[in-house]
Amino acid sequence: MTVHVHASAPKKAGQRRLSGLPSLTGLRFLAATAVFLYHVTGPQLTPFGGETAQRGARFFGVAGGLGVAFFFVLSGFILTWSARPGDGAGRFLRRRLVKLFPNHLVTFGVALLAFAAATTTSWQQWLPNLLLVQTWSWDPAISFGVNAPSWSLGCELVFYLCFPLLHRAVRKIDATRLWGWVLALVAAVWAVPAFAYAVLPGEIGIPGWQASTVQNWFVYQLPPVRMLEFVLGMLLARIVLTDRWIGVRLPTAIALCAVAYAVALQIPYLYALTAVWVVPIGLLVPAAAVADLRGSRSPFRGRTMTWLGEISFAFYLLQASVLVGGSRYLVGHKPFGWAAGLGLCVLAWALTLALATVLYRCVERPAMKHWSRPRAAAGPVSVTDRPASPVQ
Repeated sequence: MTVHVHASAPKKAGQRRLSGLPSLTGLRFLAATAVFLYHVTGPQLTPFGGETAQRGARFFGVAGGLGVAFFFVLSGFILTWSARPGDGAGRFLRRRLVKLFPNHLVTFGVALLAFAAATTTSWQQWLPNLLLVQTWSWDPAISFGVNAPSWSLGCELVFYLCFPLLHRAVRKIDATRLWGWVLALVAAVWAVPAFAYAVLPGEIGIPGWQASTVQNWFVYQLPPVRMLEFVLGMLLARIVLTDRWIGVRLPTAIALCAVAYAVALQIPYLYALTAVWVVPIGLLVPAAAVADLRGSRSPFRGRTMTWLGEISFAFYLLQASVLVGGSRYLVGHKPFGWAAGLGLCVLAWALTLALATVLYRCVERPAMKHWSRPRAAAGPVSVTDRPASPVQ
């Protein structure tokens, strides 16, 4: 089902018309796939060996940062874009919690039964993961515990709790100053890794990591830091809603993302996690929205891409269970040649996709239909009842 929103007419702020933003739905799946590629080529999960494994880890090692940054910017953009006049904080939070927790609880249980329990996961590890507060710990055994991708749901939970106040503040910003605030946030995102390198302890405690656990946590997982990207998305939504978009078109934004990817392969690790993506993604999200509003060409709004975007949240949450489970089953057979390894990657992607379809149809969609709003207000599901992003 295509996501439909009430978007303001480009010519005049405050006027609204019904429009769809299917390109943003389709882009969600590409971002989730980027995270999948990051995980499947990681040193602990890759089916490849030797030089192939090294090249895969090198090339896709920055894809996870790209996907997560996209999710957080998109989340702020969509929630601001689709905010309902007079919608109370309680109703908003009800919709968002119903969106997060059913899929999370199912995938948490699957991960715990499939592999986490076999490693004697303690309650100090699984309980924070269950409650989505694990991202406040810099201990990787906790912050990436049980179902590792769910750490970003902990960030999203903080964003949702803060959104009513943040939205009120963003709406008060004079439209002529919105771009100034955007530039300030971009500068703040770039300052985060600089601060981490200069001030935080730099001793690398985990082999293979390119930064210390504290540095990595501060730049990549700490909710107040990642909220900079969320608020950036909010500001960009207001820029489009008030007809102050600078005219960057979708092909240009895609090209800038490709350039940023090449740059990310060359710059220091902490900058490649977040900072390098903030400008190209900050242009891509509104450019895709404007393309849909104007009916311009987009490769992301077709029926297949839209369907993949619909199941992307479930796909994102299931990938760790599929990859870790498969890796443990194949551990005695690795490494594989490039052809067999590629076949296993495709098989894992297809299996995750199939399981995501089941999770979406049997858990996510029924939960949103029955619990996202009080019975007296039941009706068609709108964009605020749908996933803003398949957060990592």
